[in-house]
Amino acid sequence: MASNLVSIQRRGFGQTMRKDTWWVAPLLTFIGLGSFVLYSTWAAFQGAHYWVPGTGYLSPFYSPELFGNSPHALFGPQPSWIPSWLPFSPALLILWAPGGFRFTCYYYRGAYYKAMWADPIACAVGEPRKGYRGENWFPLILQNIHRYFLYLAIFFLFFLAYDAWSAMWFQAADGTWRFGVGVGTLVLTANVFCLGFYTLSCHSLRHLVGGVYDVLSNKPIRKKAYGCVSSLNKRHMLFAWISLFVVGFSDIYVRLVSMGIWTDYRII
Repeated sequence: MASNLVSIQRRGFGQTMRKDTWWVAPLLTFIGLGSFVLYSTWAAFQGAHYWVPGTGYLSPFYSPELFGNSPHALFGPQPSWIPSWLPFSPALLILWAPGGFRFTCYYYRGAYYKAMWADPIACAVGEPRKGYRGENWFPLILQNIHRYFLYLAIFFLFFLAYDAWSAMWFQAADGTWRFGVGVGTLVLTANVFCLGFYTLSCHSLRHLVGGVYDVLSNKPIRKKAYGCVSSLNKRHMLFAWISLFVVGFSDIYVRLVSMGIWTDYRII
């Protein structure tokens, strides 16, 4: 009986027989995620120009503001138990929660594993490492707490929704607050919707509302909820990128209006 022996040879990093532009997608992902991480880190350490006086505008990077110097601070200025020699910014107290939700997101894992770590950089393209450790070892085993970050992300949505409501009020010349709509109002409101779609389309939420059961036909409420989240989940990647852009732009908008570089035009 004739037999054919196939020799399998490991490719070196970047080696491939693919003729298409396979490198475009990981490159764009690297630029997009890398730019957001750099900007959000810089913005978090500023501790200034994150709110606009005379308006209800508050950057989502700083919401909820636990301690700070703005009227939005829930518990007043910087507490005494934080050493004065440490760099203090209200964003550093809360940004770990939404940041952790994105960092452990099922979609983003696949995105930055490829783009940032080249593991793997693309299908049928050589990797820079010989073995695969998966997510069973430190630090990647921490990715498994994504569902707990989901609970925090849902909690944060309520604060951001309140911020959108606050952005509909402006201080008049006599000191009273009156209802109005500015461009910033639209930006902060759009941010809530985009983050809401991204959060509520999460794979963990899909499992939470119905995936724990083998049969949903006898649980009509869970079945309906499961169908709704599943419908959103189909576009989870799209919501992930749109919300990433909008939340970053929201901080930029509030920051530049606060600095007087941009003018916040009033619609109503």
